Amino acid sequence: MTDFPLDTAEINTFIDIAFAEDIGSGDITAETVIPEDAMLVATMNAREDMIVAGLPLLAPIIKRLDPNADIAVTVKDGAPLKAGDKIATINAAARALLSAERTALNIIQHMSGIATLTHTYVDAIKETATILLDTRKTTPGLRKLDKYAAACGGAKNHRMGLFDAVMIKDNHIAVAGSIRQAVEAAITAGQTKIQVECDTLAQVSEAVEVGATSLLLDNMSPTTISEALTIVNGRIPCEASGGVTLQTIRAIAETGVDYISVGRLTQSAPAVDIGLDFAEA
Repeated sequence: MTDFPLDTAEINTFIDIAFAEDIGSGDITAETVIPEDAMLVATMNAREDMIVAGLPLLAPIIKRLDPNADIAVTVKDGAPLKAGDKIATINAAARALLSAERTALNIIQHMSGIATLTHTYVDAIKETATILLDTRKTTPGLRKLDKYAAACGGAKNHRMGLFDAVMIKDNHIAVAGSIRQAVEAAITAGQTKIQVECDTLAQVSEAVEVGATSLLLDNMSPTTISEALTIVNGRIPCEASGGVTLQTIRAIAETGVDYISVGRLTQSAPAVDIGLDFAEA
């Protein structure tokens, strides 16, 4: 698992945006119903089995509204939890805690959902040599957090963005004219990491011949992937992608492909159920 990806400034920016859309000009319910001096103690609990992620955001979110809040986190990101396990105990001003509750839960439930689904895919290919990758199919504005959550679940992060490496896909090939022209242009530009998406075995042969440094085998069956790997013969890494599900990933991994990327890890993971249970301080 990688280190938490946001620095203090980025965490503060995230909280600014989250509170602006949720609290806005003020939490009128808490401000009118809850006494200003009231305190609350809450426990954050897993309500289903999960891999937890996003806990480094909990204290900054709560302390933005109550700098004196006492927050004790009892588990670490990446930990497997059972339903009923305690995640954290929070002692804070009631208004602050009630106002910050939804922001804290939303992001931790979201990130833990990604980590949990990712772990399920990792478990499906255990005892193979294939490595699971995430993709750029993330929630806009949350890429670092989504990819960190995938890492908490056991995946390896693929490129963070378009700036990381050349990735020549079918649309690039169509505009450039051919795989050869696209790869040669990238090499001429001084690029040294050049991945080419291949839909056919003929494209696999061409991409290897002209200098691709890795291949993405797109929507190929396990049989076709095996044929592609024979052509490549270990010269460059190969990644299988496209329509991968829990039902198909094992057979794909058993071809011996180096990597499998799965967009649904970050695009379609359901949030897990985490609750805050309150009692008066």
